Amino acid sequence: MSSLRLPFAAQLFLASLAVYAVPTGPGLVFDGTQPWAVPGKTLDLSPTTFTFATWARVTDNKESQVFLNRGGAPEQTGLYLYKDKVRMLVEYAPGKYTFAGAALPKPEVWTHYAGSYDGTTIRVYRDGKQEAAVKAPGSLAPSTTDLFVGSLNDFERFLLGQLDDIRIWNRALSAAEVAAAMAGETGGELDRDLVARWTADSLDGDTMASLAPGRLVAAKVKKGSVLINEKAAGFNGIWYYNQKIPNEYVYKYSGGLGTYCAKHIPMAWYAPAVNKTFFVYGGTDPENRTLLHLVSYYDHATGMVARPTLLLDKKTDDAHDNPVINIDDDGYLWIFSSSHGTGRPSYISRSVKPYSIDEFELVWTGNFSYPQPWFMSGKGFLFLHTYYKGGRGLNMTTSVDGANWTERRLLSHIEEGQYQVSWRWQDKVGTAFNMHPKGKGLNWRTNLYYMETKDFGDTWQNAAGQTLELPILAADNPALVAEFQSKGRNVYMKDISYDAQGNPVILVVTSNGYESGPQNDPRTWTTARWTGTEWVLREGFHSDNNYDTGPLYIESDSTWRIIGPTQPGPQPYNPGGEIAMWLTEDAGANWHMVRQMTANSEFNHTYVRRPVNAQPDFYGFWADGHGRQPSKSRLYYCNQAGDVFQLPEAMDTDFAKARLMNGPEEK
Repeated sequence: MSSLRLPFAAQLFLASLAVYAVPTGPGLVFDGTQPWAVPGKTLDLSPTTFTFATWARVTDNKESQVFLNRGGAPEQTGLYLYKDKVRMLVEYAPGKYTFAGAALPKPEVWTHYAGSYDGTTIRVYRDGKQEAAVKAPGSLAPSTTDLFVGSLNDFERFLLGQLDDIRIWNRALSAAEVAAAMAGETGGELDRDLVARWTADSLDGDTMASLAPGRLVAAKVKKGSVLINEKAAGFNGIWYYNQKIPNEYVYKYSGGLGTYCAKHIPMAWYAPAVNKTFFVYGGTDPENRTLLHLVSYYDHATGMVARPTLLLDKKTDDAHDNPVINIDDDGYLWIFSSSHGTGRPSYISRSVKPYSIDEFELVWTGNFSYPQPWFMSGKGFLFLHTYYKGGRGLNMTTSVDGANWTERRLLSHIEEGQYQVSWRWQDKVGTAFNMHPKGKGLNWRTNLYYMETKDFGDTWQNAAGQTLELPILAADNPALVAEFQSKGRNVYMKDISYDAQGNPVILVVTSNGYESGPQNDPRTWTTARWTGTEWVLREGFHSDNNYDTGPLYIESDSTWRIIGPTQPGPQPYNPGGEIAMWLTEDAGANWHMVRQMTANSEFNHTYVRRPVNAQPDFYGFWADGHGRQPSKSRLYYCNQAGDVFQLPEAMDTDFAKARLMNGPEEK
């Protein structure tokens, strides 16, 4: 190995002449369900300099798959296939990461990949040649996290194919050394700082032993069970932020987002057969490190809440992965667990017993975002959702049994996509949506559209009954309710409801831009009502952030109610604030605040959610959290009169009373 001490230019020349030692056997076989894991405490991986290398043969190069990974996504480090590259990713500073990418392998062709980090630069190699180098000055945080081989963790992004001659070094190899490893060379300088090496020949029963003597043994692990089905310690929501901005408000949006977002519908459902409102939310562990999906219920007969069941750990802290809930004709609870984009799996789970939160079973695994399922009595599920493919496209699928679904059907993809809110009225499901103009990015969203179906998604009409040609792709189309683009107004979707005749009423907030702060005022709560012959738009009142969110209750054709964080909170101009109740008795022409429901709060309250079949004593629920820095987050519900109750943060009994926050106890 003396050639490895040659000048760098000479090393590159030798690397260009690299000899291929293509595996001749099947290698380590991965069937798409079974990874290997290296216990983190036995893996002495350097936080500063290291190299991963492996031969890989994949069955399909279009699916996201992982060769070697340590940490969540995207955390710590990993060598993996995603979209159009094989990436070497490094979290070079807390919360900061980047990657260098190489060309994809051809299906069923052995290809050698290596990725290195020297504390300054990430490099990635394909077949012994460097294909990319990206600056990333820093150091990986020390960790005892397990290393996974052939998956992201024990339950997702499994490799379907083979790996062979997997090696890890605690130093950044030179280009010539990478070429030598690809050629199958061992010993001498090439083994310096070698942490582990695995080949198909190193398999021994259910273990994969390192060929570096005395280094470590990697235990083969079974596919992890997705569902946890344990009782939680109490009601604690997740804190989350999205996009830092260069002003005093710190984030585009942030806070206690356990009931986020407005495009996750529904998060609560009243079941008259048992007189209970079942609800889901996004919780977390004491360190706010991961998103937990939890389910509970309010018993209207006793006025007590059930100790929540911890359904699953989503293995991310992204509140876009929050769950939603449905209840079928037989009383079974269905939890749809979302994913933000295509990098993580989504799940559908069903309660083992009707009207019970004690245990759930996994029914379906796949991918969807912003879930809005609607169980239609006697028919099954009409599932509206977003699927990430060239932007945010609005899609639908249906199922009779919740396990077998029709092929995904695109309903609308206007320019760069859109967001939607939907609701069910009798046998009708309607959806209202905006659009992202091409070339302006996702922070620019405008216009307002509406369409509905009365035949379980077979055909879709606008409010006037005109059948639409799908998918909708143009900004100017028959589903258009109101044009805001020429006015320079952003449109944020909040809710949709129906009057007694089944006419839709849409609630949006409009603003002058995406950033938090007074420069984008006014944030105007606006309704769009279909009268039966035309759309009538009326501006109502104002709040101080685009992501202030609350539901619209249509209590009669003229009496409507909104409960939302419209009053300035302890972190003004950040999402949420103090909760207020607004009422109109003339179909949105005039609004007046009938009650401020919270005051002198420690944190902003935000994302008030409306149950399906909402009952007066559990009319809405939400979470709180600090608007500008990580904090704990509590959960609340209110009644129709505006009394607010905090759900218990700690529970050691099966049922408990919530604490009244703004009634006689506080006077």
